Amino acid sequence: MGKVYIVGAGPGDPELITIKAMKAIQKADVILYDRLVNKELLAYAKKEADLIYCGKLPNYHTMRQETINKFLVKYAQAGKIVTRLKGGDPYLFGRGGEEAEVLVQKRIPFEVIPGVTAASAASAYAGIPLTHRNISASCAFITGHRAGDWTTKEETIRLMKAADTVAVYMGVKNIPEIQDMIIRSGKDQNTPVAFIEWATTEEQRTVTTTVKEMAKSAKENCISNPCMIIIGEVVRFHDQLNWFEKQMSNIDFTTGVSL
Repeated sequence: MGKVYIVGAGPGDPELITIKAMKAIQKADVILYDRLVNKELLAYAKKEADLIYCGKLPNYHTMRQETINKFLVKYAQAGKIVTRLKGGDPYLFGRGGEEAEVLVQKRIPFEVIPGVTAASAASAYAGIPLTHRNISASCAFITGHRAGDWTTKEETIRLMKAADTVAVYMGVKNIPEIQDMIIRSGKDQNTPVAFIEWATTEEQRTVTTTVKEMAKSAKENCISNPCMIIIGEVVRFHDQLNWFEKQMSNIDFTTGVSL
């Protein structure tokens, strides 16, 4: 019997991966990796390791979750060390729990290695503290992938109302519905909103707007995946604390030298 490591690779910046996660990559016989995993991390795998792409796009799955589960079981039962490499954190909208359940059912040894999740990484690199004394004492992580089903779920509206800051994952497709939910929660429509695309990478872009204008702004600015949506007064810190994008704007990418 082999072993499976369910690993969070963190966001796009490869330097944000943990040491323990890196060790899991280095000793793996098989690596099953997702779309948002930085491919630079795969260079640390053994030359003989099998690299299997499991990437998913909105409304299009390269590999179904059931197939991924079968691969994890198959290779582990063959005595392989398997690293299941996921962007962000495997237990935060990463389906890591589903995969761990299958491994338990098959009595396969496994470990879960957490990673830097997209909300904290995107907000930090966009100069937006998720919490801030006297401004935000709470933060809610919400999936926007199911937003079309939320309209009858009052508990979600209550969560949005209760949290000072709301971080929405996978919400680009359903921005109008998310806007409606936020308004129904009673938040001031002038509450600032940030769309953070390709966080922690050279392509990072942050667009700020308000709850009232968020659907219109998303359309006008062609907001696309991958994107984190941050809603709350803390977004106002973006202009002041936006260290990363200011730093990137001063780099000549043909030479890699700061200007």
